[in-house]
Amino acid sequence: MLDRRFIRSRSDDVRRAIADKGEKFDLDGFLELDERWRELVTETDGLKHRKNLLSEEIGRLKREGRDAGPQMEEVRALSARMEMLDGEAAKLEEELERAQSRIPNVPHSSVPVGHDSSANVEVRRSGEPPKLGFKPLPHWQVGEALGILDLQRASKIAGSGFILLKGLGAKLERALIKLMLDTHTNSHGYTEVWPPVLVKRECLFGTGQLPKLEDDMYLCEKDGIFLNPTAEVPITNMYRGETLEEAALPVKLVGYCPSFRREAGSYGKDTRGIVRVHQFDKVELVKLTTPETSYDELESLRDCAERILQLLGLTYRVMLLCSGDLSFAAAKCYDLEVWAPAEERWLEVSSCSNFESFQARRIGTRYRAAETRKPDYVHTLNGSGLALPRTLIGILENFQTPRGTVRIPEVLVPYMDGLEEIT
Repeated sequence: MLDRRFIRSRSDDVRRAIADKGEKFDLDGFLELDERWRELVTETDGLKHRKNLLSEEIGRLKREGRDAGPQMEEVRALSARMEMLDGEAAKLEEELERAQSRIPNVPHSSVPVGHDSSANVEVRRSGEPPKLGFKPLPHWQVGEALGILDLQRASKIAGSGFILLKGLGAKLERALIKLMLDTHTNSHGYTEVWPPVLVKRECLFGTGQLPKLEDDMYLCEKDGIFLNPTAEVPITNMYRGETLEEAALPVKLVGYCPSFRREAGSYGKDTRGIVRVHQFDKVELVKLTTPETSYDELESLRDCAERILQLLGLTYRVMLLCSGDLSFAAAKCYDLEVWAPAEERWLEVSSCSNFESFQARRIGTRYRAAETRKPDYVHTLNGSGLALPRTLIGILENFQTPRGTVRIPEVLVPYMDGLEEIT
């Protein structure tokens, strides 16, 4: 959430951010409400000051044995006026807070302006799409032929859009998760956590999914809690309402967590295979940093996510998202995309984002500066390290052979008990 003083003082930047992100919000109406609220507060403060002066005068008059009736009458009138103003200000404050929560974060100055993904900028790529020497099969055909992916039985269990991995497919998924967790903890210095899958409404508000994306989430109505839509939600909210010491920053957390999305706005898209599913595994990287270091930490976080793709030997590219493709809460984001040769397209496996203080204001996470001891909001960052379904697609499609088998990336062979090929 943006600070209200920031919105007032940099209203042109906020107005531009709303337009560049493709959001709809009446900023002028918000500023008018805010101006009225400030007028009420100013008037109330003036009345309080007058009431205090009168109270002193009443006390003096009574001590002198003089009549304080006119002053007491004015105090009663002031109190009634203040009560009315306080009620109106409280209602305006609630309205302002609701509206304020719908104002998107302002993109960083380095973010290209554009309406959709066509304006995203390729920063670099690692490798080129491999020439397999034969017509590759799509991942779902490879997986089904090998008996490691069973979408038909998944549908029987939960409906369309769910995954059932069997045998070596399940083992490969587990191997990928373990590789990611081991790499990020042992080589990159992250602390592993195992968070709850269910999250409270205030957690989703805090990280920016609510109120905008409620239709895309699974709500357990009886208990009023949600299945987490992305692992950043439970991990970032670990420090909700806390104040950390600067010496404790950066906080670097990594966790495996299944995530759930209804994909309510994606009807008819990617209905074949596991590109777009309702339940998916994720290894998530989260950082809490000082404002001064957050953009250096974003580059480092992205490097950590890229390292998994490098270890797997997958061709990928790094995309800097334009303003119109940024999430509501992000100030800057890189997408990592792997090449899927059978579908001849790039698939996103990670989004590495800096939210600056936007999420921290909503969840109330601060740090205390070492020198000044003055509290300030942390900057929050996160990125998948990586998301599993599309990483699995990358392996099945890029490492398939003309014999219908799938080679195991060398780095995964120890995790697969020495198995080098799925036959």
